[in-house]
Formats: sequence, structure tokens, C-alpha cells
Amino acid sequence: MSIEITSKIIGQLRQEENFSDWWKSSEIEIPFFDKEKLSIIFMDFEPEHDKTFIAEADQALTSFLKLNSDDRNAISNLAYKNCMDFLEAVEIDSAYKALRQIKNKNEIWNFIQPSEIYVTRRPYNERDIYIQIACECDWEQEHGLQLVFRQGKKLTRISDQDGHLTEADAYGKSDSEDKLLSQFNQKENKNETEWWKFWK
Repeated sequence: MSIEITSKIIGQLRQEENFSDWWKSSEIEIPFFDKEKLSIIFMDFEPEHDKTFIAEADQALTSFLKLNSDDRNAISNLAYKNCMDFLEAVEIDSAYKALRQIKNKNEIWNFIQPSEIYVTRRPYNERDIYIQIACECDWEQEHGLQLVFRQGKKLTRISDQDGHLTEADAYGKSDSEDKLLSQFNQKENKNETEWWKFWK
């Protein structure tokens, strides 16, 4: 028999049959994608071993669900760069003609299709909560695209879906060498004085 957990933000999540540490919600309107409805999955979560996960996840979701299309367009340049970097690495192909003809970088979102949202705890370093949006995209059909938001507040990674939440984790770098992640740290240190001491 399936087990359910309750989020104060997105309601009931049902335990997945094949992965006991995955919990899936019903479809939720996502303002970041013009209220497109997507399921949200709490991933790698064992309630008996992580007593604060749901509260921290709810806090991250509260921040993330405040993001809208303006916030999405604010990172269009990063999504566009991901696309152009891929196209520069492959042979000229007529299948990518529309992508090469993009004039306004905000148009890149017409070629990105979000599929699911995962909420998970980073297994290393500060062990913070991250929200990861898994997407299909028209240029990288094999590995797709992921958008990762630390604490649901700010984009800290955009890449193919490689199983890592941060560039630091993916490439064995320090967090200070991870450009987007270190920008988050600088912003948070400025606006939320010394919150990081709780992770020391």
C-alpha cells in the first residue's frame, strides 16, 4: 500500500512504487513556466532519516513558486548560451535551423519543454535544498536540459541532465570556483547576514 507525505505548499505526495525515497505530487501550476502544470517529486528523501526535509523543501518551494516569466527571461542568456555552445560543437544540420535564427534570446524558451520538477538535498558540503527542473530541449535531445535553483531562489546551474546539482560536484571543483553557485553565496551573505554559520 502506498504511503503519503504532506507538504504545506503542494499538498499530498505519494510514494513511488519503484523508488521508495521518491514522493510525487499531483500536477501543480508553475508560474515560472506561465502556469504550466508539472508534477513535483521529493527525491532521495527518507522521512525517518531527514526530519527537516519537508519544512526546508516547503521553504524552497515557497521561494520558487514566486518566480515568474520575468525571472525566466532574466536567465534567457544562460539558456541561449547553453544552446549555442552545443550547436558550435556539432556539425551544421538543417534540424537546428530555427535555433540558429533566434533573434531575441527570450525565444529560446520556445524550444525548451519542462517535464518534471525535483526537490532534493545536496549530498555534499552545505547539504542545502535544491529545486531541479528537468526539461527536454530541441538541441540536446539525448541528455536534455536541467535548471537548478538553490533554496528555490536563484539559478545556480544550467546544464544537460548529468545527475549533479552543481558544477562543483560535477567537475570536482570547490564551491568558490563554481561561478553561479558562488554568486548565490555572495548574494545571500550580503542579504542574509551570516546564515551560513548554521552549516559550519
